[in-house]
Amino acid sequence: MTAETYRDAWGVPHLRASGARELAHAQGRVTALDRAWQLEVERHRAQGTSASFLGADALSWDVLARRARLDDTARRCFAALERRDPETADWVRAYADGVNEGLPAGARRAPEFPRTGLTPGRWQPWTPLGVWLATHILFAGFPAKLWREQAIRHLGPDAARLFATDGPGTAGSNGWLLTGARTASGHALIAGDPHRFIEDPGVYQQIRLACPEFDVIGLAVPGVPGIAHFGHTGTAAWAITNAMADYQDLYRERLRRTGAGVEALGPDGHWRRAARHTETVRIAGEAPVEIELIETPRGPVIAGGPEGLEAGLTREPPHTPRAAHADAEALALRYPPRVTEDLGFSALLPLLRARTVADIDRALDAWAEPVNVVQAADTRGHTLHRVAGRVPLRAEANRLHPVPAWHPGHDWHGTHRTPYAEPADGIAVMANQRGLATPLGVEFAPPHRADRIRALLDTRRSWTAEAMPAIHTDTRLASAAPLLDHLAALDGLTPEAARLRDRLLAWDRHMDAGSTDAAAYAAVRSAVVRHLAAHPVFAPLAEPPAYPEVLLPWLALVPRIGHALEHLLRAEELYGIDRPAAVRTALQEVAVRPPAGTWSDTHRLIPWRALPYPAPESSAEPYPEPGLAGDHDCVLCTSAVPGLTDRAARGPAARYVWDLADRDNSRWVVPFGADGVPGAPHHTDQLPLWLTGELAPIVTDWALLTRDRTEETDV
Repeated sequence: MTAETYRDAWGVPHLRASGARELAHAQGRVTALDRAWQLEVERHRAQGTSASFLGADALSWDVLARRARLDDTARRCFAALERRDPETADWVRAYADGVNEGLPAGARRAPEFPRTGLTPGRWQPWTPLGVWLATHILFAGFPAKLWREQAIRHLGPDAARLFATDGPGTAGSNGWLLTGARTASGHALIAGDPHRFIEDPGVYQQIRLACPEFDVIGLAVPGVPGIAHFGHTGTAAWAITNAMADYQDLYRERLRRTGAGVEALGPDGHWRRAARHTETVRIAGEAPVEIELIETPRGPVIAGGPEGLEAGLTREPPHTPRAAHADAEALALRYPPRVTEDLGFSALLPLLRARTVADIDRALDAWAEPVNVVQAADTRGHTLHRVAGRVPLRAEANRLHPVPAWHPGHDWHGTHRTPYAEPADGIAVMANQRGLATPLGVEFAPPHRADRIRALLDTRRSWTAEAMPAIHTDTRLASAAPLLDHLAALDGLTPEAARLRDRLLAWDRHMDAGSTDAAAYAAVRSAVVRHLAAHPVFAPLAEPPAYPEVLLPWLALVPRIGHALEHLLRAEELYGIDRPAAVRTALQEVAVRPPAGTWSDTHRLIPWRALPYPAPESSAEPYPEPGLAGDHDCVLCTSAVPGLTDRAARGPAARYVWDLADRDNSRWVVPFGADGVPGAPHHTDQLPLWLTGELAPIVTDWALLTRDRTEETDV
């Protein structure tokens, strides 16, 4: 048959086909037409081959991807999927076939291909699994274990608690569910916004998938079939937030070379053969690099080798003679799909077919990772608030920091039971705070976003979908309190500093885009962070440790102090640091040269792009970096890094409202647009809505959509 493609006013694809397999093929094809460059970047990142056209800046990621065996794990998971669930495996294969069919035409639309000389490659059936794995391998924030270890080593055991906050690389989300008892329609509302690094093209694809079995609208991950995270089937809907669970472990390994290869010391005191081979990583404009891949019974070695951690930082081939050390260590990563050969793809088709909350609940029993908190509702009045995903049971030490592979007691034995909860007074909120998922994690986000959402929802008993953007865009910054308390306690200030202090104490604590007071607060905050970070007690943590470059953002001192500032200022004692003096000095520095403009003058969006935009030779206008409202601990979470920059690389990667009374009363928005091609009409047409907090309407009446015959094919 011919799969039909329609578009709404925002260019969002609405696909209709005769069956699920045909629909997956159409989804792959339309995604390749709209997002060819993005898909190829993601495929190469999953394979560890992106430096071949992006250059040396991508090398550290490629080495991690290869050493962590992402592509090999995806292959294994797909082979296991074929055995366990052949229908889903065939569905995924159809998606990959659709991508391959659409890539040539999609690449002709995308200017990045001629710029880099990249030719579209071929997607394998397991490529979608590799894209999913590469997208989420850092989601659980395993590098935070390295930070905790460093902090405890230099500052003592209390350091882990003082610095506990969601780290610079951890993605979060806001999500809330209102039962029918709290809505004007008597049916549930689900709303929220996932917080991720803002990328161009966006990390979520608005799409509709319709066939005789189901008709679902939602946010897909480009490169992956179906609608995994946020979907509305007409009679049921679901959405996720990051559960902040800890489900990956780091093991310190003792390795040694033998005439036959490499051996690892195990917990039984015996040396066991480790798998080993070499691969070549190609780098655009530079000589290729040969790397050594080692895998112990715990997992793939992601840092170091038999010669120690520093050995993994060079570009020398592994056969280069080195002096081996008896205490040399490497670092192995143990992550569930590598152990179970299951990425949870068997949940994807049942989610599309879900008609009730019970259907969604059953589908999520097959979910693997990332570990999420799910909120769901249906038109029958049922709701769901649960964790989805698998968290291994193991020793407490595994959860906190790297553990020695040669010591017993650090193996995995089973998985945690699934936590469930009921909405309290008709409301369920998850914003990465402690609560439902507490038994599964170590570090959680501060409670400010969750508390603020709950407080706002409690301001009225009856809500509508139209009112939800007021929650999405709230800019109240509760985490400002400790610094403002310190300012209030200061005396003997210069006249300029006293005026600035009094101005900040009168501030409404909203990080509004046009607020000069918010800009002044942010300037003082950053100055405090810099002064604390410069204290000699933190000097050992200021030196980059011997770990791969891609992991260093989790280990950087200034961002760690910036995101944990409220804990550090409230602590009873902070390693002998005179915090009032640091706050006084910071205030007086800013008072001499206060910010001249508003918060949005410096708090600007800097999305990640695989290539700079536009091309240096282009005559196009520079890509906009718009000013933003919000801040890291606001509901409008646009994360700056205090002490380092006011610019934001993270924020709401989408916003949505699912209305169970009427799906067409639902709404959504993404940061840029539906089309990934620079200069296309729908490349950035949603950006004005995203900046102001507006949401685009969802239209599902086929008669109100525009037929797009150029993207149809016999399947």
